[in-house]
Amino acid sequence: MKIYNSLTDKVEEFIPINEGKVTMYVCGPTVYNYVHIGNMRPVMTFDMVYNYFKYLGYDVTYASNFTDVNPKIISAAKELGITEREVADKFIKAYLNDLESYNCSTIDYRPRVIEHMDHIFDFITKLIEKDMAYVVDGDVYFRVNKIKDYGILSNQDKDELISGARVEIDEKKESPLDFALWRKTTEGEQFDSPWGKGIPGWHTECVVMINSLFGEKIDIHGGGVDLKFPHHENEIAQSMALNNNHLANYWMHNGHINLDGEKMSKSLGNFILAKDFIKEHSANAIKIALFKTHYRLPLNFTDDLFNEANIIDKKISDALRQANLKIQTENIKVGNITKDEKINEIMDYDFNTPNLITYLTDLIKELNNAIRNNGDISAPYDKINLINHILGLKYDLPVLSKEDIELYNQWNEYRQNKDFANADKLRAELVEKNII
Repeated sequence: MKIYNSLTDKVEEFIPINEGKVTMYVCGPTVYNYVHIGNMRPVMTFDMVYNYFKYLGYDVTYASNFTDVNPKIISAAKELGITEREVADKFIKAYLNDLESYNCSTIDYRPRVIEHMDHIFDFITKLIEKDMAYVVDGDVYFRVNKIKDYGILSNQDKDELISGARVEIDEKKESPLDFALWRKTTEGEQFDSPWGKGIPGWHTECVVMINSLFGEKIDIHGGGVDLKFPHHENEIAQSMALNNNHLANYWMHNGHINLDGEKMSKSLGNFILAKDFIKEHSANAIKIALFKTHYRLPLNFTDDLFNEANIIDKKISDALRQANLKIQTENIKVGNITKDEKINEIMDYDFNTPNLITYLTDLIKELNNAIRNNGDISAPYDKINLINHILGLKYDLPVLSKEDIELYNQWNEYRQNKDFANADKLRAELVEKNII
């Protein structure tokens, strides 16, 4: 198994910290609004990564957080006329509904910042004690200059960052690169801390949650490419300061989504909400469209892309439904194949989903050919289901009762005897029952 590691800019062999186990953390949403379809790309990407590791037989522990304490939530509370907790709860519920609509796996932990406030206090206190952070007028800042390899993830030089426009100017800071671990607030939600009332800085929460849930280091840390700098860079800096490691052995980043060639983002206003997008396209079609492009590359959403994805989705559905009928009416045994060397060959090199979808369409042709010619359908059927599970594609296939099977066999008998009048009547019943 090889993974492209953003930390080293290399494809590396995956060697877990503990044999047979994988620990994985992916940055989740700031819950002040509904998420857009671009926010769903890391969700579906790392759902696929999780599923593939499970397919390989690993014991996977997967966490993704909710940022439920944030200045954006304070602003949303004012705008909506409700409390910050009500804002967070409203949009967490909405996000979980989105995950259900998109058929994403249930994961192990969904930590919230508010649940880890004491851990955040302890973490910042330790950084201050090590002289890696300092207090100014109720704010706490991290001393970036003490981290020798700061910029290792985003491949940026500290001196260039200091002179660049991406670094905010704040006279309280010792250096323009220093970032807030704790912010004093005078309005909205505030928490009592050793340094006064305020809220935690965004870059601290994920390190704290990882340390709390998993310990000092995990196997994989994931997220969108836009989080590389400053968020993930600052996570690494804090972990280096406190634990002398890069927090994760492998850093994975998915590319962003373009809408007709332009990057999708809330700041640009060219986004489509996930809850609206799922009304236009099925979860299966969205995932097929997504996985036809490698996870690390930018993905351009176009009508042509979704037209092709819908065609593939229908081919999969039609073939599985026909095979499902044959399996149940002829009592064919399936489920014997739990591993496929071809799947491993494709996916073991940095999760090559475009090639996996090509293989999936080849298997559909193989299955259809077996159905037409009374060949062995069990092997292609099993392999298709393995791929569907890895990609998170779900097809609801009918489970036939004894009466359903008798009805279906009677219909076939009428057709063979060219009794089309009775065959048409039974066909209408079968269609109404969603059997054919």
